Amino acid sequence: MCDLTERLKAQAIEEGFAACRICRPWDVPHVPSRLHAYLDAGYHGQMGWLAERTHWRGAPHVLWPEARSVIVLAENYAPAHDPLAILDQPEQAAISVYAQNRDYHDVAKKRLKRLARWLIAEAGGEVKVFVDTAPVPEKALGQAAGLGWQGKHSNLVSRDLGSWFFIGSVFTTLDLTPDPAEVDHCGSCRACLDVCPTDAFPAPYQVDARRCISYLTIEHHGPVDEDLRGLMGNRIYGCDDCLAVCPWNKFASRASEIKYHARDDLLAPNLADLAKLDDAAFRALFSGSPVKRVGRGRFVRNVLYAIGNSGSARLRDVARDLTEDEDPTVADAARWAVMQE
Repeated sequence: MCDLTERLKAQAIEEGFAACRICRPWDVPHVPSRLHAYLDAGYHGQMGWLAERTHWRGAPHVLWPEARSVIVLAENYAPAHDPLAILDQPEQAAISVYAQNRDYHDVAKKRLKRLARWLIAEAGGEVKVFVDTAPVPEKALGQAAGLGWQGKHSNLVSRDLGSWFFIGSVFTTLDLTPDPAEVDHCGSCRACLDVCPTDAFPAPYQVDARRCISYLTIEHHGPVDEDLRGLMGNRIYGCDDCLAVCPWNKFASRASEIKYHARDDLLAPNLADLAKLDDAAFRALFSGSPVKRVGRGRFVRNVLYAIGNSGSARLRDVARDLTEDEDPTVADAARWAVMQE
């Protein structure tokens, strides 16, 4: 299968992927114990789905016993701008780089399906395609396949791509030639740990989602604890701090896929404008964007926390108009914002 494997990798690059590596579904035996330790510590917060189907999430070969190989692919979304620069503009909103244009689930999955169809046409077999929506330990598989290693911030890091890439996978019944696993190259560096504004890392390689701004702005329902609101700054959807400071990003190059290039209106949108969005306007602005999934209520809640952190009297007046919003979480956030100096 060596020739097929090499042709597959070449085809993956032709399709637009940044890298392609192979491992076996059973190459991640450490995942179940780490998953259970994470859940037992309560680090998953409100993400109850992580505690479901753990027999699949922890053991990919159980998810699909017939699979013999996992094709793990990197989808580059590196920005052309410094994602930390927006943090110095408190009246503007910081939206995570990956969410500044099209939803990567849609873009990457189409590419994965094209590659899977090519493989079937070339060699037969069966395939299943996954991209961040199924109980698959993508990061662990990525390290097992040699795509990168899980850094101290727990995300995958590549010597060639840095931190700015999504992970997709194609499971297949074909017996492809596996790649050697990648080893940890973080060394003594702890830049990602030290930059975190909410101290969300209890230890290297561990993340307490309950303190992570990405989790708080996207997955957390209801009001955010008041002791964390002031630490969120102007980050209203996700947080790139731990990714952006990784020194391996010096090898990253801007994403070639134009659908990942930042929209002009999402690079530094005005908090005042975003706070005034009703449900229809919110859906229109974020049509086709991953931001849409949080809904207007959670999104405006985040915007109001950013307004409270802005120090702007003008923006506090904007927040005052929402103190009686029909969404109680929005109203609570507005009242908090008005009270900040």
